[in-house]
Amino acid sequence: MGTRFVARIAVCVLVSSQAGVAVAVGAAQYKLGTFEKEGRRFVGVVVRDSAVLDLAAANGGRPHDMKELIEQYEQGLRQKIAALVAAEGQGGAKAHVHALKDLKVLPPIMYPTTMLNTAVNYVEHGREMSQVPAVSSATGGDEPGKALPGTRSAPGIWERSESDTRWNPYMFLKASSAVIADGETVRLPVGRTQIDWECELAVVIGKPAARVTSAEAGSYIFGYTIENDVSDRGGRGDSRSGGSDWLVGKSHDTFAPLGPFIVPKEFVADPRNVAVRFVLNGETMQQGSTSAMIHDVFEQVQYASNIMTLRPGDVIATGTPPGVGSGRKPPIYLKAGDRMACTYDGVGTLRNDVSK
Repeated sequence: MGTRFVARIAVCVLVSSQAGVAVAVGAAQYKLGTFEKEGRRFVGVVVRDSAVLDLAAANGGRPHDMKELIEQYEQGLRQKIAALVAAEGQGGAKAHVHALKDLKVLPPIMYPTTMLNTAVNYVEHGREMSQVPAVSSATGGDEPGKALPGTRSAPGIWERSESDTRWNPYMFLKASSAVIADGETVRLPVGRTQIDWECELAVVIGKPAARVTSAEAGSYIFGYTIENDVSDRGGRGDSRSGGSDWLVGKSHDTFAPLGPFIVPKEFVADPRNVAVRFVLNGETMQQGSTSAMIHDVFEQVQYASNIMTLRPGDVIATGTPPGVGSGRKPPIYLKAGDRMACTYDGVGTLRNDVSK
C-alpha cells in the first residue's frame, strides 16, 4: 500500500517517534525517485503517487542524481522540496510537473556504491530455511535466531550483552550491477532452476556512518525503499564452503529489483513496525511485520558501520519474513511469466515480472 498523501498545505511539526527519529506531522508527504523522459534522466518528487515534480528543472539544474539529493537534503534541499510540494498542492509549479504514467521509472539510486543484505533476520524464515540443504548452514539449526553454542562478541564489531540470547548479525555484499527498477523484468539465468524471492525493507544511508551505535543510527538513515532479494538456491555444484556461495546465490544480473521510490525517514513513524506482503501471481506468499526482525534496522546500521564506512546512497536490505518459495513443501520456484508484487505499508509496492 502506498503512503497516504495530504492534499492540503499544512504546518510541518517534527515530533519524536518511538524509534527516536523526527516524524513529520501534518506535512504534505512525498517520495523521491529517478526517472527518464525523452532520453533525459532526472530525480523527481512524487506526490499522490501520480505526479512527479522535476526537481532539477525547478532548482537551477541541481541535484544531478539521487546521491547528490541525499547529500544536500539536510543542507536546505528538504525545505525547497517542501515548498515545491506545497505550491503544487495549491495548483502552482505546473511547469515542472509530469504525470507519473508518462515517465520511465528507474532505480531510485543508480547505483548504490555498497549494497549490504542481512541474512536470516526473521526467526520463522530461519525455521523454514533450516529444511533447505543448500542454505541450512546459515540458519542456526533447530532454534533459528538463538545464539549458537560458543557464540561470543566480535570485538570492535558486535559486542554482546550478557542478556542477549540472539545470534550475532550476518551480512553479505550484493552486487549493485544486479539492480533493476520497478516494472523491469527479472531474468532467469541460463540453466538455473531454483530461483526464489525475498521481499525486504531497504534502508538508505543519508550521511557517512562509521562506528555508530544503534541509538545514533536513526540520524544516519535518509529513508526507506524496497528490495526484492532474488536468490538462486541451486548451489555451486561442489562442497566447497559447505556448498554455499553468496556470489552465485545473490548477484546474478537483475537479481536486485529496487524501488520504486525512496520515502524519507520523516514519513515513516517506526520502521520497526511496518507491515509487509509479497504476492505472486495474485496469491499472497509472504505476510508479516518488521516487528518480527531479530535485529532491527538501527542495529543493522550499527553492525555494518562497525565494519565499513557507509556512504550516502548505500543500501542495507534488512531481511525477509517467512514464505519464500524454497521453504515450501513442495518448493515453489520462479518461472517465466510470473508476476511479483512486494509491498511495505507506507513505503510502496515494487512490481516485477519474470522471464527467461
